Amino acid sequence: MSLEKLKLSKQLVTAMTDAGYISATEIQAKTMSRILGGQDIIAVGPDGAGKTTNYVLGVLMRLKYSTDEAPKVLILVPSKEKALEVIAEFEKLNKNRNLRIIGLYGTGGTEQDVLDLVDGVDIVVGLPTRARAIYLKLGLNMSKLQMFIVDDAEVIVKQGMQLPVCELARSAGKCQHLIFTTVVHEKLNNMIDQFLNFPTTLEVEDLGESKANTHELLLYPVPNFKTKINLLNLLLRDDEVFDKVVVFVNTRLTAQKLGKSLHSAKPGVVSVLNPLFFDEDGFDHIEDFKETPEARVLIVANEGSSSLDLSGIPFLFHFEVPEKKETFLSRIVKSNDEEVVAITFSTDMELVEVKKIEQSIGKKLTVMELPEDLVIDKVTKSTGIDKSRIVKEKNDGPQGGGAYHEKKESNSKDYNYGIGQKAKMTMKKKHS
Repeated sequence: MSLEKLKLSKQLVTAMTDAGYISATEIQAKTMSRILGGQDIIAVGPDGAGKTTNYVLGVLMRLKYSTDEAPKVLILVPSKEKALEVIAEFEKLNKNRNLRIIGLYGTGGTEQDVLDLVDGVDIVVGLPTRARAIYLKLGLNMSKLQMFIVDDAEVIVKQGMQLPVCELARSAGKCQHLIFTTVVHEKLNNMIDQFLNFPTTLEVEDLGESKANTHELLLYPVPNFKTKINLLNLLLRDDEVFDKVVVFVNTRLTAQKLGKSLHSAKPGVVSVLNPLFFDEDGFDHIEDFKETPEARVLIVANEGSSSLDLSGIPFLFHFEVPEKKETFLSRIVKSNDEEVVAITFSTDMELVEVKKIEQSIGKKLTVMELPEDLVIDKVTKSTGIDKSRIVKEKNDGPQGGGAYHEKKESNSKDYNYGIGQKAKMTMKKKHS
């Protein structure tokens, strides 16, 4: 889509062209008219989709020069690095040198920030915790705010900064709210439901042009760590199917904890690779695990582990999504004709990593329904606004709701059998 169709001013189109932007991204094409129209939106898109440039353009279009000392725009970001990136984008695209921008991301005293704000400002870019601290000292005037923007909202939630975001949003009064995120999940909804009414959710996906040749990839969305343990125990009951399994976790401490949490009627069935303590069941080398008939489940920590020879292992479980996507990719990309099923457990907080993996391999993981007899660990949830109040772009589309949401048609499955049956079919295919 051409830049002219975004209905930007000629000055901004020129600035975009000078900055090297040739055309509008999909998320800019979908959201710009709503931003310029003053609507509240939740924009969902992967890294590199152009979300930051999107709202910078919207702010520059909507913001009118004035001599008011109070800021008209507040942009909340999760880190100092992100704040500097946003400020740099404004400086690149803004031709109005009278526009005043201040960053609030320091860790020391707030006196200088307060003095800078008193001198007058149009746009404030800051961390939620820092902005809230200055607001509580009466240094941040929210009375003239026109736009309240949260960027990288999923990271802000992951870092536990929901409270300052909500307090600042409620203090802002009536203004336009723009939320930009990579994923939408329950904890994010719990935050934005406290100050958003009837937003429009707009989502774009960019899975890349090329598809990687991978093993079969299955995804189980689960609410928490304890439910992951319950699910793994439930699936591993079928020892006929899961005769050799490697389970990956992120740390050796988690490996130790998981090893003690998995049920087994026979000793030696569950073991840990390079255990923390000498008296734990474990192996120093994966080849020893492969050659030991009674050993069915090997727990491996990503932490400090070198590349492993996984040949001959038909089932790989990622109990935790690796922090680096390259770690995951190195295990699931096909290097031979072996039939392998790679099963991933993901909480809401890990969905960001899952999205990055899907973007890298050019396809989505197959989402599996949780077994009916799974015991789901209950977690106390904060009370928020009824999710039915959130208005989607299409009334007949899927409704949000974290890990437990209706699947898009492209992701829905037309079968209703469990992992045991699916795995048996895979194994049967393997040995046929």
